[in-house]
Amino acid sequence: MAVNGQWCLIESDPGVFSELIREFGCKGLQVEELWSLDEDAFCQLKPIYGLIFLFKWKGVTESEGKVLFGDTEVFFAKQVINNACATQAIISVLLNIENSEIHLGETLSQFKEFTKSFDPTLKGMSLTNADKLREVHNSFARQCMFEFESKPVEKEDDVYHFIAFVPHKGRVYELDGLKPGPIDHGTCGDDWVAVIRSVLQKRIDSASSSEITFNLMAVVADKKEVLEKQLKSIEGDASKAVEVAEIKAKIALEDEKRENYKIENIRRKHNYIPLIMEMLKILSEKGMLLPLTMKAKEKVEGTSKKDIQKI
Repeated sequence: MAVNGQWCLIESDPGVFSELIREFGCKGLQVEELWSLDEDAFCQLKPIYGLIFLFKWKGVTESEGKVLFGDTEVFFAKQVINNACATQAIISVLLNIENSEIHLGETLSQFKEFTKSFDPTLKGMSLTNADKLREVHNSFARQCMFEFESKPVEKEDDVYHFIAFVPHKGRVYELDGLKPGPIDHGTCGDDWVAVIRSVLQKRIDSASSSEITFNLMAVVADKKEVLEKQLKSIEGDASKAVEVAEIKAKIALEDEKRENYKIENIRRKHNYIPLIMEMLKILSEKGMLLPLTMKAKEKVEGTSKKDIQKI
């Protein structure tokens, strides 16, 4: 649970990120998860406006591209507070989209205009103190019974970090709030994703063979809106009956996916602690809590012994 002025950790999930974008007031976009770096996986999602990459952070490392300092045309904000990198990565994509059909909404449009003359550090501070953005982000805070003081990160702790990749005026940029500036990965032509696929593949390959904690998501056009436009253009044409049926089936699948996202996000935000405490109280009053606890403990210990024997 986040307290005033702080940002909570949030889950790397397309349903969560899609809702964040909508709650920020942006229209015409959604987030899709990528399970492969194969070209076909990206082609199915085009147009792709940006990529968000989650990885285990292992300290400051050298960048493959060229780090830009000072004023740049691409929007870049320094990360000045813990746990804000998820929203910062989303904002980095949204504020660099060059498409008049994408509507940022009042909150993001005002923020972009307000910070356009700021340096990266001041942009980061402005983002961190943007009440609406922080409120939406923290709506996904996990409920907990006790508040714990945050402790400094230890060397052995697992720390994860979000960064963004975006195309901007014919070049590809990596936007990492922990770096001193945006990283220019060169020109891209029409297929900017091809450049980043190569960059990501090298990073994943260079990681430890036991390191599998990566996640990649794409910010893409709202699929339902795209499908509805396609349907409107051919509906009523008898020769397109099969195509109409296929599009309607895709829209139905998209509606089902969004309903599932909605249910999952409601569950993420719901506070189950009172229910759990009441159940524990009832079990204790009936004398069932201790026996069940001991039984669960024995089961866990038995499972651990079996695992050791297998090894």
